[in-house]
Amino acid sequence: MNASWSKAVISGIGELKPERKTDGINTMDLLMKVSAQAAQDAGLEPGEIDGLLVGPQVGETPQHVPATVAEYFGMQPVMSNVVDLGGASGPGMIWRAAAAIEMGMCETVLCVLGNHRNPVSPRSPNRNPAREFDTPFGASGANTSYALLMQAHMAKYGCTPEDYATIAAGARANAQLNPMAIFHGKPADVDDILASPMVTSPLHLLEIVMPVAGGEAVIVTTPEKAKRSAHRPVLLLGAGEKITHRAVSQAPSLTSGPLKPSIARALQQAAMDVSDIGFLSLYDCYTIMVAATIEDAGLCKPGAFGQWLRDNDGMGSDARQPINTHGGQLGFGQPDLAGGMTHVVEAVRQLRGTAGGRQIENCETALVTGNGATMSEAVALILGGAS
Repeated sequence: MNASWSKAVISGIGELKPERKTDGINTMDLLMKVSAQAAQDAGLEPGEIDGLLVGPQVGETPQHVPATVAEYFGMQPVMSNVVDLGGASGPGMIWRAAAAIEMGMCETVLCVLGNHRNPVSPRSPNRNPAREFDTPFGASGANTSYALLMQAHMAKYGCTPEDYATIAAGARANAQLNPMAIFHGKPADVDDILASPMVTSPLHLLEIVMPVAGGEAVIVTTPEKAKRSAHRPVLLLGAGEKITHRAVSQAPSLTSGPLKPSIARALQQAAMDVSDIGFLSLYDCYTIMVAATIEDAGLCKPGAFGQWLRDNDGMGSDARQPINTHGGQLGFGQPDLAGGMTHVVEAVRQLRGTAGGRQIENCETALVTGNGATMSEAVALILGGAS
């Protein structure tokens, strides 16, 4: 264990079943429900939580978010903040919570994300590079931007559509072992993935996450308080973070992203090699994201992710290095910014040994990655089970 993270462990988690659509649901109630689950799982009373980390916009609350959430929850935290890293917000919260505890700012931090799927009105436009250099030329959303990244990757390395579709098929297969997953009971093989409608070439519909309602929460506290949980504590062994751009037109590379240095830093802190990691909980908004992450992590050379997956015996719990055993976001669903936190929660389950039929044998370490914007904001965590 890295001594720099010795005062903070993960002791509680909460998770709501995803819903494709909602009607009249209040985001605050979703956050309160999932937070209560996490507190109960950690064996803590709500009043013992003195730190709060939330996303940048909580449903109906566009500003003063921590104060609004704390007031609704009846909390008076001594440390609170907004983590605005897109899909990397969840993992980014974990190391920030640990750092706050390490600094003595607080003892127990609630990290919570979630949102409803009620009908909403369009957001007001604002001026930024994406609207100046991307949107006018057709790159007006995530699908188009990630398709550009996938096109660049295919062109540079010669990877095939089947290579990328293998990732989506693996996620669907894993989702069949997770009753919480939105695609539980709906398997899809490589042929099914490639037969799904082309959304933005070369991305097929089933290579893209499905937005859902839901929530995820994690409690980070002191080792002393973690003893009150019925579960094995999970340690933060290393963390890395990097932001390189916002608009895809400003990306320094179209085939590699900020997860490369983030993962390297996290592994360095943990004094580990990526080949030693027992579980890979990789952010998977699109199949290209997983492909790039496998390569950026150093698991294989650039362009070789397809062969690596074949040599790895797939992505399931019996693979050499299992990937996204809960189904990933491609199989579980993406509950808004909480999508990144699903990867943290699944890593905690695997390290606790409480993943049920998808449990990895002797799982002791996990790499968790988070990604925001268009391969722009990155967070990597190395988690380990306490001895």
